[in-house]
Amino acid sequence: MITPVSAEPTQLRAHYNLPYIWLIASVAALGGLLFGWDWVVIGGAKPFFERYFHLTDPAQVGWANSCALIGCLLGAIVSGVLSDRFGRKRLLIASALLFAVTSVGNGLADSFTVFIAWRILGGVAIGMASSLSPMYISEISPAQMRGRLVAVNQLTIVVGVFIAQIVNWYLVRYLPAGATDEFIRSSWFGQLGWRWMFALTAVPATFFFFSMFLVPESPRWLAKNGRGDAARAILTKVGGAEYASAALDEMRSSLAEETQERFQWRDLLDPRLRRVLVLGVVLAVFQQWCGINVIFNYAEEIFRAAGYDISSVLQNIAWTGSVNLVFTFVALGTVDRMGRRPLMLVGAAGLALIYCLLGACYAAGMQGLPVLLLVLAAIGAYAMSLAPVTWVVISEIFPNRIRGVAMSVAVSALWIACFILTYTFPLLNARLGAAGTFWLYAAICMAGGLFIWRKLPETKGQSLEKIEKDLVGP
Repeated sequence: MITPVSAEPTQLRAHYNLPYIWLIASVAALGGLLFGWDWVVIGGAKPFFERYFHLTDPAQVGWANSCALIGCLLGAIVSGVLSDRFGRKRLLIASALLFAVTSVGNGLADSFTVFIAWRILGGVAIGMASSLSPMYISEISPAQMRGRLVAVNQLTIVVGVFIAQIVNWYLVRYLPAGATDEFIRSSWFGQLGWRWMFALTAVPATFFFFSMFLVPESPRWLAKNGRGDAARAILTKVGGAEYASAALDEMRSSLAEETQERFQWRDLLDPRLRRVLVLGVVLAVFQQWCGINVIFNYAEEIFRAAGYDISSVLQNIAWTGSVNLVFTFVALGTVDRMGRRPLMLVGAAGLALIYCLLGACYAAGMQGLPVLLLVLAAIGAYAMSLAPVTWVVISEIFPNRIRGVAMSVAVSALWIACFILTYTFPLLNARLGAAGTFWLYAAICMAGGLFIWRKLPETKGQSLEKIEKDLVGP
């Protein structure tokens, strides 16, 4: 059943240096922007590189769209192993550099094998940023603002998605109606357009790389590694001297329970830690298996099945990005007021209902506007709930001692789930049809909502150390 989390101690309330806090969070959240951009750019490039590389088999199509997830998994594992040793900041800098290099590599790929190799390496950058950016923001944020600030990372993911969709649409907006496969393969759209879609990711990646040198290391990582004075200096800039002393005392109290032995992976099997780890892993998996990412990665197939031509498909994809962006602002305004649990429940229930209706539309042969409106409604429900709130929750529920590794495990599970989702959609679509596939996702959303109702506590307004004490114990 649900474990209540008690109120944050008053000594951690302070007058915060808001410009400094928002600057740090915004820079770190650029990792989310690149995550979203690099992840979704393939949706617009898909019809062009498929024809360029002559991809016709559903398994090949699934591999092209899901191979980056292998890299995402590796990146999440790397971030967990190395961030506790070298710090959050250095790993974020490394991910920015990797984003820049791999985006250019994908743009220059001259064979399908090379394309896949660069895509997997790009996935490593995505996996690192997806784990490190929210974790870094949560560790440097005051408790009363943590939900909003971590949700900023989701906002930048959405902004990245939206920019990638707009760029893709711009690059192909003059594609003639009824263009043949041969025309697309031989024209600018087939030869160069899709390459620019990938290569332009290097621009924000370079900006992210240089910007990360301007922000501090995580004060919780510094305190954990015996650099209390450096941690105090950062916390003082965040909330003043009294806030810094109170926050540092809580960190030291939490860390005092640790042994001096090196962390062992089997420590995660401790019953107290296992419970919270299972919670984080299930929420991470559910965020993917709720099915929304197939809309982003297979938008062409979904909208074509609804009767749209390729030009209209790309325009509709841009609409999905707009709705995604607008409803993420709803999450920013509600996650610290309504709380994590209510938003997650609303998202799960809303998606289950929308998928049932969407499946009914496909089963009845309905096309055009009804399908588009339901797809946009699904994206809106996801953007204001499961998309940002899952990242908030998994960035705050793990104890200081194991946060890097536990976050790595949860995010690794997320990327494994995303790989399964992305790889299987063409197969499910061929076997069950669009209607059956969306009804399956509806059933998953119902199960996920039940799990959230039974297991997820409310954590809004709590310090990370207070959450640890209530969920794991002293």
